[in-house]
Amino acid sequence: MHGLALAKRQILKVKDIAISGHVNPDGDSLGSLLSLGLGLEKLGKRVYMLSQDKIPPHYKFLPGVKRLQKTLKKRVDLAIAVDCGAKHLLGRNQAVFEKAKAVLEIDHHQFRKPFGDIQLLDHQAAAVGELVYLLLKRLKVGITPEIAENLLVSIIVETNSFQLPGVRPLTFSLCSGLLKKDIDFPKLIDTVYASKTKEAVILSGICLARCKFLKGGKIVWSIIRQRDFLRVKGKDYDADTVANEMRSIKGVRIVVLFREKSKRVLRVSLRSKGGINIATVVEKYNGGGHFDIAGCYLPNHPRSIKGLLSQVEDLLS
Repeated sequence: MHGLALAKRQILKVKDIAISGHVNPDGDSLGSLLSLGLGLEKLGKRVYMLSQDKIPPHYKFLPGVKRLQKTLKKRVDLAIAVDCGAKHLLGRNQAVFEKAKAVLEIDHHQFRKPFGDIQLLDHQAAAVGELVYLLLKRLKVGITPEIAENLLVSIIVETNSFQLPGVRPLTFSLCSGLLKKDIDFPKLIDTVYASKTKEAVILSGICLARCKFLKGGKIVWSIIRQRDFLRVKGKDYDADTVANEMRSIKGVRIVVLFREKSKRVLRVSLRSKGGINIATVVEKYNGGGHFDIAGCYLPNHPRSIKGLLSQVEDLLS
């Protein structure tokens, strides 16, 4: 791990701290943001926890979630980005970071574009929650049940409930300690992972019915249009698990899911198996992520879709 001592030193010498995750927050972003924020408050820091976008319903139970605010006008001593592989993923809160006296990045993405003064990085970490846990321990912050619950959500979501290659012995060791904080683990799993809204289930069915296969079934891709979201009254986060469902199809090695954000923009989620580095594709579109989980945005046009799929096919040539 890189930067733990520097991160500790920087945090201890400041008073006002803003923390932000990425746009379209997921469990890793929210869990690491909230656990870090609650932990730093125990050190007597004045903490502002930021999220410009709406919180998905299945994360609204998280301890501290009501403390989240969309943005901040005040200039802070330190701005901390969690789970952000590039500055633009902060969305409108980029302005907060540009005004801050110092910027700290806490991240585990293997393919990223650094933007902070200090980086706490480990691309082998299963989730950013692992890094937050180690930082809080270095700061001698006691792990409360509230902090533990947020850290567990970070790890559960980012590892797809401990199913992805990033899981390592340390992951289970950390979770073992967190579960000793009187966490109702079955309920936690059911709330953030096993339960889906009816909108999510219907959108998943629509998407799976549209699946198209390339390279003899080794690549699967699909698209969810704006009219689909409107038809079922669904939100963007209702489609967050679809790419993982497509990844479970037998014989598939690469998944590409296009989500229509507007008439001009598509959000693209990619997944892979067997060590295929899909991050090399999204880097060309100013995207990022890991070798097996990555994403980007591209123009909403058939030529753009065809071009990206062609690059994905080249990975299996």
